[in-house]
Amino acid sequence: MCAHRTSCNPTDSPSPHVVAAHPEQGWTLLCDGAIVFDDTGELRPDGRVVAPHRLPTEGLAVAA
Repeated sequence: MCAHRTSCNPTDSPSPHVVAAHPEQGWTLLCDGAIVFDDTGELRPDGRVVAPHRLPTEGLAVAA
């Protein structure tokens, strides 16, 4: 099932494309109405919230 709105131009990719990007504010609006945040969280058009997908920090290297 395609999540694109009918106003989207056809693309070769099934994923929604960026309509408005505001990196200085930390969010991007996609053509399906979803708002994606820089912390990897999402606010879906139907009001659902997708929690950020953060990696565990235990295994990350630290530069000295």
